[in-house]
Amino acid sequence: MFARTLRAGRRVVSPGLRSFSETTGGGHVEDAFERTDSPRLSNQASLYVHWPYCLRRCTYCNFNKYIPGENNDLTMTACLQRETDTLLQLSQVSCITSVFFGGGTPSLAPPSTIAAVLQTVSGRAHLSDDAEVTLEVNPTPAGKSRLEDYRHAGVNRFSIGVQSLQDEDLKTLGRDHSSHQALQTVKEARRLCPGRVSLDVMFGRPAQSVASWEGELCELLRVCDDHVSLYQLTVERGTQLFKQVLRREASVPPEDVAAEMYCCARRTLRQHGFLQYEVSNFARNKAVSHHNTSYWKGRQYIGVGPGAHGRFAPLGEGGVVREARTQTLEPDVWIREVQQRGHGTRRRIQLGRLELLEEVLVMGMRMTDGISHKHWATFSPQLGLREAFGSSSEVQQLLQNGQLILDDRGLRSSWDGLAILDSMLPTLLVELERQIGQRLPRNPHAGQTESPTSCPR
Repeated sequence: MFARTLRAGRRVVSPGLRSFSETTGGGHVEDAFERTDSPRLSNQASLYVHWPYCLRRCTYCNFNKYIPGENNDLTMTACLQRETDTLLQLSQVSCITSVFFGGGTPSLAPPSTIAAVLQTVSGRAHLSDDAEVTLEVNPTPAGKSRLEDYRHAGVNRFSIGVQSLQDEDLKTLGRDHSSHQALQTVKEARRLCPGRVSLDVMFGRPAQSVASWEGELCELLRVCDDHVSLYQLTVERGTQLFKQVLRREASVPPEDVAAEMYCCARRTLRQHGFLQYEVSNFARNKAVSHHNTSYWKGRQYIGVGPGAHGRFAPLGEGGVVREARTQTLEPDVWIREVQQRGHGTRRRIQLGRLELLEEVLVMGMRMTDGISHKHWATFSPQLGLREAFGSSSEVQQLLQNGQLILDDRGLRSSWDGLAILDSMLPTLLVELERQIGQRLPRNPHAGQTESPTSCPR
């Protein structure tokens, strides 16, 4: 259960995170966007761009990624540009607040691809010079050698998949880099983007102990920049690691040991000046991820590339309801669809009131700040947080236990409650559904799937 809470943040539009203060639940992030009188959720969005290719598949990975059979960089670039243009036109957003290039291994993409996509964005919407533009980097010598070119292409933040500083563990995970190569990549990234480098680190690895994890954290803190993301290794069905565990060739630490590793990391990072602002994310010197914060705050985002997901209202074709959108998974099929009709949207589902508020709740509760009354009212003006959750005996029990906080600031987990968020969310979701069913009529179009062919060509 604890693992699912951490895993949900792996992929996960505010450019306005500015100040921190200590709170019961961790680090408090004050959002300048939410201080404005009339936030327009429909004319701003963040952009996620998916590069689906990898040179190899890690033993634990079940993400949407493919080993390329031939070099089709030019075709992929042209299609990413065209789909970006189509979906920006469809959304009619006037401002892109952040861009995130993920994958797959986007550090395999030519820097010219990054520059071309950013140029397309600027041609359709405002992208300020200081907007956060993040690229995920595999810390191989090849990835390191391209960092400066990515910087010149417009990237101003790097997210580096270190995963482990133990070479044996990297081999077990199927990674194609060594700890030394990772450290060299981090050093170069910090030179190019000081204060804007994030490290991804994985715990709960095969044969890992709490003591070895604690030592690894100390080593990590000697080399890291101002942002760290921690993820628990999970054994996903269909992966090579899953088969190894079934054959008893490998085993991961039990859940209670993994939970102890997580608590150890939270304490250690806090002692070194990092404030936890989300279940898996820690920052110092205000170096939060603005792009990922846009997901957790329920703002619009546009997903481009094979298998990408998005959440926005298609104003360009007269739509007024936010949609959950998924692009075609297979790169070759996606390329063909983009060439034929300008996009590869495979599925569109209109979100009704309940579905939208469920997403706002689940994502918002991942943050140590939780959900403010003002933020909730943006999506639910008729039903406030106290009305939605204050009368439930099950919620009251969580409040009395000190795991949940509902006060003048809003709804959030306590420091201890954040570690067991997954066990609290079902209670909150059941109560939300009950209150919505009693007070608000359901959108008759909620959950309706539409054909993607209605998008502009």
